[in-house]
Amino acid sequence: MGSFRKITTTVSVLAALALATPSAAATFDGDWNVQITSSNAACTSGASVSIEINNGQVASNNSAVTASGRVAEAGAIRVTLASGMKRAVGSGYLSGTSGSGTWRAALCSGTWTAQRI
Repeated sequence: MGSFRKITTTVSVLAALALATPSAAATFDGDWNVQITSSNAACTSGASVSIEINNGQVASNNSAVTASGRVAEAGAIRVTLASGMKRAVGSGYLSGTSGSGTWRAALCSGTWTAQRI
């Protein structure tokens, strides 16, 4: 019975530590400036969007553009941006104070880069 008690205590301690440790995705928390480019001349290129990451959740800092998405612990990010009827989906990676990836919409696609503000 002593071994069972040791295992139970160890599991309880590990569970408490896991709950007390902040999410690694929180490493990316803060304000980010995202530059959007497109390889298609008919599509808008050079736009800039400000987003906020809070505990791994993506939100918009701009009332004209809504942003939603999530950053995983390793920095993988998936975001949806919407403005009126327009919608774009992006994915990529954040690392430290910068990031990059690709995006696509109904008729356009391109790349994005991000810098922590």
